[in-house]
Amino acid sequence: MSLEPILPGSTIGVLGSGQLGRMFTIAARRMGYRVHTFSPETDTPTGQVADQEVTASYEDLDAVKKFAEGVQVVTFEFENVPADTASVCAEHTLVRPNGTVLHITQHRLREKQFLMRSGFPLVPFRKVSSSAELETALKEIGVPAILKTAGFGYDGKGQVRVDAVEDAAAAWASIGEQEAVLEKRVDFQKELSVVAARSVRGEFVHYGVLENAHHNSILDVTMAPANVKSNIAQKAVDLARQVMDELDVVGVLCVEFFLSWDGQLRINELAPRPHNSGHFTFDASVTSQFEQQLRAVCGLPLGATDLLRPAAMANLLGDMWDNGEPDWAAAAMFPNVKIHVYGKLQPRPGRKMGHLTALASTSAAAKGTVLAARKAMLRRVEEQG
Repeated sequence: MSLEPILPGSTIGVLGSGQLGRMFTIAARRMGYRVHTFSPETDTPTGQVADQEVTASYEDLDAVKKFAEGVQVVTFEFENVPADTASVCAEHTLVRPNGTVLHITQHRLREKQFLMRSGFPLVPFRKVSSSAELETALKEIGVPAILKTAGFGYDGKGQVRVDAVEDAAAAWASIGEQEAVLEKRVDFQKELSVVAARSVRGEFVHYGVLENAHHNSILDVTMAPANVKSNIAQKAVDLARQVMDELDVVGVLCVEFFLSWDGQLRINELAPRPHNSGHFTFDASVTSQFEQQLRAVCGLPLGATDLLRPAAMANLLGDMWDNGEPDWAAAAMFPNVKIHVYGKLQPRPGRKMGHLTALASTSAAAKGTVLAARKAMLRRVEEQG
């Protein structure tokens, strides 16, 4: 692995073109880098701010080769990039994190099997390849349970709750009768995450433990820092570091956890790139998760992760456009709220269109502010409708 730093003025390649790439590109251009983005779409959130937007299929390996030859390092904006795409990039330039990390984390079953082999705490699960296997698995781990497609799922997509063994056939059909993972549904007190970065030399930094609330399986609000005991926070950070070391990650990775009522942590999912729960860092941390990703993949020393003030982040989904354009001025009336809009052309229910971040004296106060700002935007829309 090359330890020579990739310096400002160089060109970074990003596979993917959504809001994560957009915020990464803003951080990179501020530090003097050029950014090329590659995805099948055009006029994308990343493409709108990148130096060059390459529009081609991930399966177009000739286009991938040409893209890789024009950049000094390639990184990922999301993990659902075909393995062959990452392999072709690696033949022509540096790829960080490496393709093995991508291969494991883009597939729920491979990810869980990796975590299990490595001794990390998990919710009980079973591999499922047929309706009959699903019925057997339900009897073994009990109901209720969650059936999830093994590959290419996020934000609640490709999953269904199963409340009875008799529902096995219907559940199997609902996910398209494809390879899946059955997880026991656990009764947890909190959902937590740790967003961290690791350098080419193994340097590790993190943003503390974050507290997350979901709605319809999509992240709704994050508070930083989380309201948890110090020993639990330390354990979560230690587990995140162990995961990153085991995978040899160079870049940013998020580890999502369930915190049970007896104080036990269980890993839910991994994301080998900046994460929705870390968006607050753009406004509230000395070094954002996006600049941290840039520093890591370019072989630079990692930045400080100090929290300038406690913060909270609230997602803005496409549902907020149901009655017309949200009232951005209503959010701007809150002086400690920052507005982020991703430049997506078409709002749809459940689609992440932007987010708000609030800073306050405590994370609970920040949560109250950011929710009030979001509600004000929606209330004004309803009044105008």
